[in-house]
Amino acid sequence: MACRSSEPTYRSTSSARKLVWADEFDKTGLPDSTRWKYETGGNGWGNNELQFYTARRSENARVENGKLIIEARKEAFQGHNYTSARLVTQGKQTWKYGRIEVLARLPKGVGTWPAIWMLGNNISTADWPLCGEIDVMEHVGYDEGVIHGTVHTEAYNHGKHTEKGDTLRVNNVTSAFHLYAIEWTASQIDFLVDNQKYYSVKKADLGENVTQWPFDQPFYLLLNVAVGGNWGGKKGVDERIWPQRMEVDYVRVYQ
Repeated sequence: MACRSSEPTYRSTSSARKLVWADEFDKTGLPDSTRWKYETGGNGWGNNELQFYTARRSENARVENGKLIIEARKEAFQGHNYTSARLVTQGKQTWKYGRIEVLARLPKGVGTWPAIWMLGNNISTADWPLCGEIDVMEHVGYDEGVIHGTVHTEAYNHGKHTEKGDTLRVNNVTSAFHLYAIEWTASQIDFLVDNQKYYSVKKADLGENVTQWPFDQPFYLLLNVAVGGNWGGKKGVDERIWPQRMEVDYVRVYQ
């Protein structure tokens, strides 16, 4: 595990790239429907998660004071005891290569599981994990301050315990904003926090077959806060902490 101690700097490290897409969250209300849609339901999402993801419900997803709020709440809803939101750019916007960066503050407490991640746009036909997954940032509340960056493919995934990733310990992730990013090219994906690279996954190491490297196609972005689940709930869920929120200052994509 690497360790970060320097203060964050909030700007792209590449002046050669151009900003091609962004949401600065400067319009109060529900998230911008031209940029985001909702994935809804309470089926556990393959991880035995406890929340029901809602749509167009400001209690769970809203823009206020220039920030996107994704809020997980303890409340009875559709047969579940927790609600939250899962916002995706699927059907709105995808990208192939580039720098994807999100300035965010994370929820606090045992049972929280926020994520900033990407899925291959062919998921509806290829299914997971053949579509590929890039976890820009994952954090589980029982292990506060440990940021995970990971990729999953057909050949390398958590179902086989062969996923490829690393971690970085970061101070104050629940009280301060940090910049979570990937820099993605045809040959590798770099994972960064506050512009410090802590992990690189390379096509030359994983292999060129689509089962090993599905990252030569468009991907879409997801933002969500899960409750409990196989990983997030590994040490239970503290029922006293809710509501908890992930706050996002901006999302920017450079190519």
